[in-house]
Amino acid sequence: MPIMERLTQDMKTAMKNKDKTRLSVIRMVRSSMKNEEIKLQRNLTEEDALGILSRELKQQKDSLQEFEQAGRDDLAAKAKAEIAILEDYLPEPLTEEEIHSIVREAIQKSGASSKADMGKVMKLVMPQVKGRADGKAVNRTVLEMLQ
Repeated sequence: MPIMERLTQDMKTAMKNKDKTRLSVIRMVRSSMKNEEIKLQRNLTEEDALGILSRELKQQKDSLQEFEQAGRDDLAAKAKAEIAILEDYLPEPLTEEEIHSIVREAIQKSGASSKADMGKVMKLVMPQVKGRADGKAVNRTVLEMLQ
């Protein structure tokens, strides 16, 4: 089922169940997707939707980190709940092993041999891991393998 349809179905279910947290997260994501559709002036593809979900997840994780540093346990708990809901809509995350495999393959394809070639490798890797791996983890793996 496409992500937009799933979000609509889950929004109805959350309304019926009076699940305010899930409902607010779904509304936030749907709003972001609608804004992106308006900006692009076309319907979103599944890849676009995954990108938006990934972006929202990253924002929530950044917020969580800031809340924890500030000692705001109440807001940190809310952010953790929202992160869990967002993760339900993303595909299964890649393991370290799978990331290493994808990076190794990209290095071979691009002929990269040093840190200077990192951009070439990242350009090949990121479309393959979009929504399934954190960009920082991929970046770190590419750096390790190019050294």
